[in-house]
Amino acid sequence: MSGSEDDKRFDFEAALEELERLVNRLEQGDLPLEESLKEFERGVALTRSCQQELKNAEQKVRKLTEEGDTEDFDADELV
Repeated sequence: MSGSEDDKRFDFEAALEELERLVNRLEQGDLPLEESLKEFERGVALTRSCQQELKNAEQKVRKLTEEGDTEDFDADELV
């Protein structure tokens, strides 16, 4: 991947961290209404992006497990 493609790639962990910060700020209740709405909208967008990323990952896992032999797979060997 080129540098510009890396920049466009979704960073799931960073999105989750930002979402956690937004939730904490909103829960404090110190923000003015307009800023709260702006933060809420950003949170919704992040949530949707994270859900889509999880859906994509699930589809990849399903495809990989359908293509390969998973009966002999031992997850404990990965640890």
